[in-house]
Amino acid sequence: MTFAATVVTLYPEMFPGPLGVSLAGRALADRLWSLDTRNIRDFATDKHRSVDDTPAGGGAGMVLRPDVLAAAIDSVSDGRPMLALTPRGKPLTQGRVRELAAGPGAILLCGRFEGFDERIFEARDIEPVTVGDFVLSGGELAAMVLLDACVRLIPGVMGAASSGEEESFEQGLLEYPHYTRPVTWEGRTIPEVLRSGDHAKIAAWRHQRALADTRLWRPDLIERHGGASQAPPSGARHDKDEGQD
Repeated sequence: MTFAATVVTLYPEMFPGPLGVSLAGRALADRLWSLDTRNIRDFATDKHRSVDDTPAGGGAGMVLRPDVLAAAIDSVSDGRPMLALTPRGKPLTQGRVRELAAGPGAILLCGRFEGFDERIFEARDIEPVTVGDFVLSGGELAAMVLLDACVRLIPGVMGAASSGEEESFEQGLLEYPHYTRPVTWEGRTIPEVLRSGDHAKIAAWRHQRALADTRLWRPDLIERHGGASQAPPSGARHDKDEGQD
């Protein structure tokens, strides 16, 4: 089953953009996933091809019209999950990304201007999502972020099937820090435990560092997962002082 992505946007020329290079680009060329775009403006009904209008109640900016949006998304609706990229959406998580990547694909609706007429969410089954607590000029870059996160999890895209298993957010923690050659650089040396060859000690050290870094940088993740991620990996030794170079 190929992961099929359809992006509903006012700027189809922005795609594939970064999705056409590196892992996602190779997978696209190898047909491990597909990408299609649909121009919202093609569904405008007046001679000016209008897709927006002034906000009801007054205010700055313009709002995307629900009738035009509905016509655009109805033209591609086929049972795949439909998501709208908007700052008012639910934060995108790695868990949701995994669910999407395991499915048939997704239809992504990209906002512009002041956003969507709220009635589109009442009339259609659309999941509002956001990629962060900030505002972009439009949903296209956010759609690329979502698709990149999904595509890399499609079987055959990453070199090793286990490549994504210990990454940040997979176990409710940030990923542990990484090191490589040279062993010593500018007076800083790779922690001795990582050079020991003792896989149990290495696993325990990595878990301890992941937990410590998460507590420092993202304590909200610890709270969100109820502390469940604080348990060490199965079979690993858990010594608080071990390997803390």
